[in-house]
Amino acid sequence: MDFSLSEEQVELRDLARQILEDQLTQERLREIEREPEWFDRKLWADLARANLLGLAVPEPYGGMGYGFLELCLLLEQIGWTVAPVPALPTLVMGALPIAAFGSDAQRDRCLPRVVSGELVLTAALVEEGTDDPTRPLTLARREGTSWRLEGIKTCVPAAHLAERVLVPAQAEQGVGLFLLDPQADGVQLEGQETTNGEPQFRITLSGARVDEADVLAGPERGAEVLSWLLQHVTAAFASTQLGVSERALRMTASYTSEREQFGRRIATFQAVAQRAANCYVDVEALRLTTQQAVWRLSEGLDAADEVAIAKYWVGETGHRVSYAAQHLHGGIGVDTDYPLHRYCFWSKHSELSLGASIEQLEKLGASLAQDRV
Repeated sequence: MDFSLSEEQVELRDLARQILEDQLTQERLREIEREPEWFDRKLWADLARANLLGLAVPEPYGGMGYGFLELCLLLEQIGWTVAPVPALPTLVMGALPIAAFGSDAQRDRCLPRVVSGELVLTAALVEEGTDDPTRPLTLARREGTSWRLEGIKTCVPAAHLAERVLVPAQAEQGVGLFLLDPQADGVQLEGQETTNGEPQFRITLSGARVDEADVLAGPERGAEVLSWLLQHVTAAFASTQLGVSERALRMTASYTSEREQFGRRIATFQAVAQRAANCYVDVEALRLTTQQAVWRLSEGLDAADEVAIAKYWVGETGHRVSYAAQHLHGGIGVDTDYPLHRYCFWSKHSELSLGASIEQLEKLGASLAQDRV
């Protein structure tokens, strides 16, 4: 299996990195982090002008017509630069399922505005009281030609920016997916503090109404669409973490190659070199498993096990690389005036999102046991 990128894919990746690195100086990141929105609107507009927000949007809606693999190349660069933009919520949690499963009216209404950078989307996939996002506790009941939602969702990213929140909810006939207006009656947003500083929200639904036009998937096929969505979102977290971990490793390699102790650069010390080498192996393990999961999803193949394996490495690589990076940097590694701290916070955030490593092992164990029955 050849995971080498095509010339066109390399150009897209390099274009994304150039735009992100040109915009996101340390001063700019500090400025955005002080703002409650945590949203670099200028950067978002620049990504839209380069049509990078439309990477996986079909051409009839103004996009570039590429697939999930190319979109994950962009997310890797988002992680590389720890960019404060709602790329994963909008492009993966929102636009991707609308493009794949939405009605013509939903696509016409949403996708061109995603490409232009005008529309932010997100999804509410996490709930208290359950570790299984495929079995939501939020309830949906039909009321005439519309639906009413009752329940509580937590850790919803970019809800303060989004025009629609994709909400899975349990109806009598099965799980449905609903495009909820977060400003509608019966919807209450409460901010939550997160590890990496990204604004997330607890959403309380008290009879919130969703019209039939905003039903992405009814109970007859909602479970299938939700499973598809969760696999793509989890793989997207892995792609983002790949960028985060690789950048932390590169920063550490640069620092240890320049820092001198006892008249020698510390990178020449055997213990330092071995620690950095272990980090390199971890990053490459994350790269390979992420590429495998993303490729299978982009080809429409079953990828449940491969996604769980990649997410396992998100936690293992993210933890070990960030810990080693801070250790090898010494005191400066925990100084918030130095950029490394952001990569450590993002690593922990990705590790815990949609199931930590132990939960992925449980999924894989269950899958292996099922295969032996």
